[in-house]
Amino acid sequence: MAQSDAAATKSRKSRPPAEPTVSEGSLKRLKALARDRVVIEGVAPLIDGGRFAVKRTENEPLAVEADIFSDGHEIIAAALLTAGAGEEDWRETPFTYLANDRWTASVAFARPGPYRYTIVAWRDTFATWASDTKKKRDAGVEIALELREGATLLEKAADSGRGTKDQGKALKALRARVEKLAAKRDADALYAAFAEAETAELMRDVGLRENLSRYETEVPVWVDREAAGFSSWYELMPRSQSGDVTRHGTFDDVIARLPDIQEMGFDVLYFPPIHPIGQSNRKGRNNSVTAQPGEPGSPYAIGSAEGGHKDLHPELGSFADFQRLVTRAADHGLEIAIDFAIQCSPDHPWIKEHPGWFDWRPDGTIKYAENPPKKYQDIVNVDFYAGDAVPSLWIELRDVVLFWLAKGVRIFRVDNPHTKPFPFWEWMIAEVRAVDPGAIFLAEAFTRPKLMKRLAKVGYNQSYSYFTWRNAKWELRQYLEELTKEECGEFMRPNFFVNTPDINPLFLHTSGRAGFRLRLALAATLAGNYGVYSGFELCESEPLVVGKEEYKDSEKYEVRAFDWKREGNIRDDIAFFNRIRRSEPALRDFRNLQFLEFWNDNVLYFAKRTADLSSYILVMVSLDPHNPQGGHFEVPLWELGLPDTGTVKVEDLVADRQFVWAGKVQHWWFEPENVPYAVFRISV
Repeated sequence: MAQSDAAATKSRKSRPPAEPTVSEGSLKRLKALARDRVVIEGVAPLIDGGRFAVKRTENEPLAVEADIFSDGHEIIAAALLTAGAGEEDWRETPFTYLANDRWTASVAFARPGPYRYTIVAWRDTFATWASDTKKKRDAGVEIALELREGATLLEKAADSGRGTKDQGKALKALRARVEKLAAKRDADALYAAFAEAETAELMRDVGLRENLSRYETEVPVWVDREAAGFSSWYELMPRSQSGDVTRHGTFDDVIARLPDIQEMGFDVLYFPPIHPIGQSNRKGRNNSVTAQPGEPGSPYAIGSAEGGHKDLHPELGSFADFQRLVTRAADHGLEIAIDFAIQCSPDHPWIKEHPGWFDWRPDGTIKYAENPPKKYQDIVNVDFYAGDAVPSLWIELRDVVLFWLAKGVRIFRVDNPHTKPFPFWEWMIAEVRAVDPGAIFLAEAFTRPKLMKRLAKVGYNQSYSYFTWRNAKWELRQYLEELTKEECGEFMRPNFFVNTPDINPLFLHTSGRAGFRLRLALAATLAGNYGVYSGFELCESEPLVVGKEEYKDSEKYEVRAFDWKREGNIRDDIAFFNRIRRSEPALRDFRNLQFLEFWNDNVLYFAKRTADLSSYILVMVSLDPHNPQGGHFEVPLWELGLPDTGTVKVEDLVADRQFVWAGKVQHWWFEPENVPYAVFRISV
């Protein structure tokens, strides 16, 4: 080698290696990644990455699951953190291990309002130490050094600053005890002190949390009052409550009917619009485009010289009368719900006061509402994005809701919300909730599934559903599985209306009384929320046109009178279901539905139960209103920890009798002229 080459080599060997360089951004990322050594992923429930809130009612359990794991073999632990709006301190609930790195924790919230949750996880140094030390001791390995390490972990726990005052006292006492035993060199007693269950529990709460990792999202949770998830609605037209077709009904007439509605067991009394009705293009009987003198018009054509959305139709009564109705209804266990229909008659005061809120045609006329082939000449719609509408129209509509909230109305059924902007609903509902977190909004949106679900996401507490058109066993099962088991079950609560003023179901046209009873049974037991439009209890089903869902002589266009207890009614069926819905906790939960095997495609069979099995309800419904149906079915003995030959006590809630079922396979039979449903409570 040349001398110059040797010198160069010597020079290179003598220079210290260059310091590795890293950019500020890379260093920041390195530290962030190093912090989150424990993986937290697959979190559920989580709606659109946390964009929208998971929903629960007050005191309803929220079970959170996540995949939580780390590298290596160290024991890990995790906690669910929850807090209410404006709260800085988090409440911790420990996670428990399920299987395959899946963990779960459950909490409940006592009051309506906004909450949030997130997750922390860590390598549990003490639990790992305890496990490793036990293995060594059991193998006969000397553990003197491990016991010293255990004492060190107690000291670190004392410096953590975590835990309650009582836990601090317990830790101090444990340390003193450990020091005393260590001084005596009593290894067996020292190990026993570490191995106690109380020590493990204490150290779980106050011990060192190594590699503490935190889930990056704070997941929003909205908690409603119970009526948002569990309610039975009775809808009526106040103007048809006088008992005389020649006299327009009043709020006092509705008050007179309250005992009758209470007798059937409903808890929500809902009115279509109760505002002044326009004269222009007023609809006549059976949706005639020309009203005859004295015909009342459609209540959905809101607004006249007497006022608009903040006014009452004068023939119904005064605000004093309405307030008396609200008070008397509460005395009968009923809460008043009203319609919030964002539409106007051509006579609505807004049209003159705020013409910029409406859609005007080139010839200077205002565009009326259409849903081809249907036409609503008596209605015009506002334009949410017209030049003058943002924000003035949005604020006015919010103030309409707040106006009625101040009048004692906390439940609003909203007409066709899917034809109005989602941003408006998200803003408006949040504004109302800031005043009253117990306000409830029901979305009357029979539209495409994703639109219905979006309305639930942006804030609607309840949603109309496709139940009205689901009749076969397979489609009922399929639809209910979607509503209860898929993600929408975390934010969408259906309200199973059996009929509405706009929907006279085709199934009921030819089903007879048995069809009304079986549809009632399905709605009342499958859903947490269900509704009945008056006339259903009388089995009203005559259509205006055969094969169409419009009622003949619809109350939407005329005043009617009914004998509410006429022969052939199903009032007793309604009262029965509303009674057991209140008495059986299992029927208050919508998402606990479990379909069971009944070997007949004309019988739907399902269970609902509480977690502790104290309320275990089996429901069978014959879906055929014309023919006898029956067959063999399975008793869910396995759910009760019983063998296939086991025996259960059975209470027939319909017939009010008791017996036993011995064995998993049993038989039941339905006659259409008798009760087309069966409801049982089972117990061991």
